[in-house]
Amino acid sequence: MAHNHAVGGHEKIETSNFLMIVLILLTVAVGGLVEIVPLFFQRSTTQPVAGLKPYTPLQLAGRDIYLREGCYGCHSQMVRPFRAETLRYGHYSMAGEFVYDHPFQWGSKRTGPDLQRVGGRYSDEWHRIHLNNPRDLVPESNMPAYPWLAKNEVDAAGLAPRMKALRTVGVPYSDDEIAKAADEVKGKTEIDAVIAYLQVLGTAVK
Repeated sequence: MAHNHAVGGHEKIETSNFLMIVLILLTVAVGGLVEIVPLFFQRSTTQPVAGLKPYTPLQLAGRDIYLREGCYGCHSQMVRPFRAETLRYGHYSMAGEFVYDHPFQWGSKRTGPDLQRVGGRYSDEWHRIHLNNPRDLVPESNMPAYPWLAKNEVDAAGLAPRMKALRTVGVPYSDDEIAKAADEVKGKTEIDAVIAYLQVLGTAVK
């Protein structure tokens, strides 16, 4: 009798698309929560690594331009913990390096090289030439040129509201830093900002 009851239960699930979908979603949700929720309480995933500082106004502006131009479409910012990766790019990425990134730029696309450890690897002038026309430095590059970055000025007025928003999600900007943000980027071009952002990537971890 119990056997027949079990078979009937199985049959009911297997013949009802709706019930099957609901039970699959429930199973996936429980499995996902069990894996994800503990990460919210681990120090290694919620505490900044030693030496990590919030982005300066110019670096933050550069990061916003990096997102606007879709750089993440071809570049990841995550060095995987494999020997081939760490030999090429340096120390593997750690969650504590990204606690001030909203959203973080890990990604998986590598049309171009990983940028997580690019900070300090090249001079500002190298980046300036490369962003203006990559083929002037790397003839085989298929990266687009971004000549307008050298012409556009940074949107100074937009920085204070941006920093206030980031502060609400835990980035420790002071009132003083927010008040001075517009002055710090006055007269700076978008290419200056992107270079400032690239030059800080990965530098908290030696």
